[in-house]
Amino acid sequence: MAKNRLIWIVVSVLLIGGIIWLIMIPSKPGKFDTFASCLKDSGATFYGAFWCPHCQNQKALFGSSAKLLPYVECSTPDGRGQLPVCTDAGVTGYPTWVFADGSRESGEVSLERLSEKTACELPQ
Repeated sequence: MAKNRLIWIVVSVLLIGGIIWLIMIPSKPGKFDTFASCLKDSGATFYGAFWCPHCQNQKALFGSSAKLLPYVECSTPDGRGQLPVCTDAGVTGYPTWVFADGSRESGEVSLERLSEKTACELPQ
């Protein structure tokens, strides 16, 4: 009985310690955080849809830094229509990137091409 109690105390302490460690340790910045932020600051906009596999591939290029992209969701929640923000922007396919100079790139765009279009430095 005492042995079981000791095991539960140790497990509880480890669990609580693990939770505290996860809360206290700041998350590591992503490799492309600065690049993704620069894209946003440059005036670029990435239009996509949650159901679009090419949009998911585009985001995957950025890894954990995808959360910093200047992303605009175009799909209605049911996936059957387009939101007015995208219709008004003239978006007809996904993904579509619109840049500050008014130019557009459709489909999955390489990080190198995004760097060229925005003058944002791509990390090594």
